[in-house]
This record gives sequence, C-alpha cells and structure tokens, in this order.
Amino acid sequence: MAIITLTTDFGEKDHFAGAIKGAIYSELEQINIVDISHSISPFNISEAAYIIQNAYSSFPKGTIHLIGIDSELSPENKHIAVKLDDHYFICANNGIMSMICAEIAPEKIVEINIHDRVETNFPVLDIFVKVACHIARGGTLDVIGKVINTIKPIKNLVPFVNDEYNQIIGTVIYIDNYGNVVTNIKRNFFETVQKNRPYEVFARNKRFNKIYNKFSDLIDFTKEESKRDVEGKGLVVFNSSGYLEIAIYKSNLTTVGGASTLMGLKTMDTVTVNFGSPSSNLA
Repeated sequence: MAIITLTTDFGEKDHFAGAIKGAIYSELEQINIVDISHSISPFNISEAAYIIQNAYSSFPKGTIHLIGIDSELSPENKHIAVKLDDHYFICANNGIMSMICAEIAPEKIVEINIHDRVETNFPVLDIFVKVACHIARGGTLDVIGKVINTIKPIKNLVPFVNDEYNQIIGTVIYIDNYGNVVTNIKRNFFETVQKNRPYEVFARNKRFNKIYNKFSDLIDFTKEESKRDVEGKGLVVFNSSGYLEIAIYKSNLTTVGGASTLMGLKTMDTVTVNFGSPSSNLA
C-alpha cells in the first residue's frame, strides 16, 4: 500500500490539512497518509527543507512526499515533481528541494503541466493531490509534466568561507521545539575547513570553543549529580543530522527558555566560526 506524507505550513486550526487528506481518500481508499508536520513557519522555505531532508529517508522507498509551502502558482513559482533516492516529492519550485538535491542527484524532475485540466485556487488540494494519487497508482512523471534539468536554489544553503580560509559564516536555518538553533554548517564542511585547527564559535554575544557530539557529553559524570550544574548552560553540538546546533542543556521554551530566546537568535541570523589561535575567556 502506497504512503503519502504531508508537510505544510497550514497549522492545525484551519480546514486545509483535513481537506487534503479527504481529497486523497476520495481518489484512493487504500492509502496510508502520514503527517510529517503542519507547523512549518509560514512560507519558511529553509525550515521546510530541513524537516523534509531529515524525515523522508526514514520512510520506505517509493513514498510520495507532498509539500505545501509557498505553493501558489505564478510565473516565478512553478510546480514540480521530483524522483530522488527512490522517493517522490511534489512541491513548488521555490528552493525547498535544493537542500536534498545538494547531496543526492535527482533521478528525474518534471515541471507539472496539468493546470489547464484542473480548475483551482488551492493547488496543494487540487494539483498536488492529483499528482500524488497518479504516482501512487503507478503512473509515471512524464504524464504529468515536462522534464527539466535544474531546480531553483535556496538562499544561504551553503555557508560562506573567507579568502583566508580561517572563517566560516553560517546562517540559522531552523529553530526546533526546544529552542535549539540549527545552522547550515554541516560537520563534514566544518572539518574540511578546520583541518584540526583550534576554533571559536560565535553566536551573538556568546562564544564557544568546544563542539560536542551529544548533549550528555556536557556532563561530568565523575561529579555528584547535585554538583554538576549543567542545566541552563549553553553548548554547541553536531546534531543527529550532522548540522552545527547551538542549544541550552534541557531547555524549555515555556519555562526557562531556549537558545533562540536566551541568546536572541532567529532564523537567518549569522553564526561565525573562526579558526586559528584561540582567544581567552571562552564560554
């Protein structure tokens, strides 16, 4: 039985997500629909790209991923269907797919061209659902679109490295449910530039000279629990997806706050890594 996932910025209050599911079931009674998220920040391309990139590969090959972010059709915002890594993605050509495509080459990309056959002012419901159900029935991409070779890039996908190769300037691309701040600096990119040199990570007025592999590495387990004093402390980790992340240990946005609120960081802010001789008074 085919699987269709849904990722949108529609939220939970309005009827949109429910209407999409109903339309899918009206076409295909035997189908599995999985919500990845309907809580993407409105029109936030980088946030959606990060979530899709880190969720899709957990699903079986052949899964169809319907992405409803900034999907209104216009001359500058066409619709595409992409086959990549034996998965299918249906979305607007607005940069969402560029994060995945930067690491895995697509097998096929088509620009969807069935709009003249379907009257719509809600393309995720009327166009994307039609395409998803067509693929779920075993249909090919060539039937619903014309082949194209490139997709629109996402801004700030790749961190900047200066000419001296001693500084990375990254961008905040995602803030998670704990207020942890995810940058676009990946571990392999960091290590390629670092070349075993000492480093400092700067985020607003905070400075760090150590990147952990997991949150619990912050704890000195040789100390008694009452003397560890780590809750609320800032740290930098390479998260489970390999991205450099700035966090507060055991943060909670509704009580003590998180890295985003306590350090004043938001999406598209810059995070800098300097390489060379470390300075004094590191955080």
